[in-house]
Amino acid sequence: MRNEGLGSWPARRARKTPHRTALIHGDRSVTYTELYERTTRLAHALHARGIRRGDRIAYLGPNHPAYLETLFAAGTLGAVFVPLNTRLAAPEIAYQLADSGAKALLHAPSSAPLAAGLPDSTDVRTVVEVGTAYEELLAAASDEPIDQHVLLDDTCIIMYTSGTTGRPKGAVLTHGNLVWNAFNVLVDHDLIADERALVSAPLFHTAGLNMLTLPVLLKGGTCVLLESFDPDTVFDLIERHRITFMFGVPTMFDQVARHPRWEGADLSSLRILTCGGSPVPTPLIARYQERGLTFLQGYGMTEAAPGTLFLDAEHAVGKAGSAGVPHFFSDVRVVRPDLTPVDVGETGEIVVRGPHVMPGYWGLPEETAAVLADGWFRSGDAARVDHDGYVYIVDRIKDMIISGGENIYPAEIEDQLLAHPDIVECAVIGVPDDKWGQVPRAVVVPREGATLDPGEVIASLSGRLAKYKIPKSVVIADALPRTASGKLLKSRVRSRYGTTS
Repeated sequence: MRNEGLGSWPARRARKTPHRTALIHGDRSVTYTELYERTTRLAHALHARGIRRGDRIAYLGPNHPAYLETLFAAGTLGAVFVPLNTRLAAPEIAYQLADSGAKALLHAPSSAPLAAGLPDSTDVRTVVEVGTAYEELLAAASDEPIDQHVLLDDTCIIMYTSGTTGRPKGAVLTHGNLVWNAFNVLVDHDLIADERALVSAPLFHTAGLNMLTLPVLLKGGTCVLLESFDPDTVFDLIERHRITFMFGVPTMFDQVARHPRWEGADLSSLRILTCGGSPVPTPLIARYQERGLTFLQGYGMTEAAPGTLFLDAEHAVGKAGSAGVPHFFSDVRVVRPDLTPVDVGETGEIVVRGPHVMPGYWGLPEETAAVLADGWFRSGDAARVDHDGYVYIVDRIKDMIISGGENIYPAEIEDQLLAHPDIVECAVIGVPDDKWGQVPRAVVVPREGATLDPGEVIASLSGRLAKYKIPKSVVIADALPRTASGKLLKSRVRSRYGTTS
């Protein structure tokens, strides 16, 4: 095959394991042969509508086989896949379509009104709704093999960052970036061909796609696609399909552990649980260890496709709370502003390089140059390294609070707050103070049925944190703003709660 990229994966898998199940969605199963045939038909159909090498193809919808068929069809043509976040508002979707220059949009039925009202500022000329129109499109198309010349350095995906501050930027990920990231997962997670992965994190989130789905499909396992995360359904699918591998952000795993079925559910099939997206609270790690589950965590970012650090099973207990060491084909350093390495225990910024790191942001040369200093990607995340080289994520550098000259990292305080039995979510922000410049404020969400007393919450931290780190005020909230992937939107927390008394 001349196609070295992801577009060739369905064909390569179909010739090795044609009858194995690749995808399960509801009551429907798709074999690797069927995935190859459907992907090929979709590629022909898009080509007939003018899609050529380098053109962008967008997808908007929840987890569904059509999502992956579109990704692989784009790769078959040498085109570029643009996944869109289903939780974005219409103007935000329109911005990403216009910014990427997408010529085609495939979407779920729930997004039909948005697709019908796209502004003239976008280049979208082909719109296909997943359902009857999609199936008719495939049925009418050729199934003749396509072997486009695609290299590992060619662009595969433009994946927009979460946009926690400012407009989202499109991270350009090559086929090689995604292949090397998949290699890292295969090596460090010890994936097997009989893996059965539950894909409950959204596929438009880099970890749901690149740390779970693509490595499992590369290995020849099965991905069970869940359109939206629901703890009750998660328990059902684990038991029905004997799930072996799951990924989630901390809030997802926390909801599972707090569910009434937690103690009695049959979780014996689970072999790998990986968690990322934000610092993992220590009490959550302990809760899974008490259940006898190997709860692993890692650290990554969209720009690194995304795997960067990983804590393996051997050190999951002894190094609990650490994000681990670099993936096999990844280099990571924790550095000072001048890029010199920090000492053991000193806080610095994580920088990373390797074949999985993006070449840059789409159409943003200045922003690209700012983060790719001397070949190292500057993450903006603060961390410390212990004597054994294990990295501990401290917080986002931009979220750091400076109080009376002391640096305070909110994640450390949040970790202690989440140990409180009546707190299910929290965020710590800095608020102005005449004496200290800034002081911490905690915004907390109580457990259902519980009543929180701000004074008691503050008192509970006494002796567990340095006095200057203890929040001077506590605000009770019904919920915290998050992205679709579960990341806390600190900018919105600050704008909503950072100026009130």
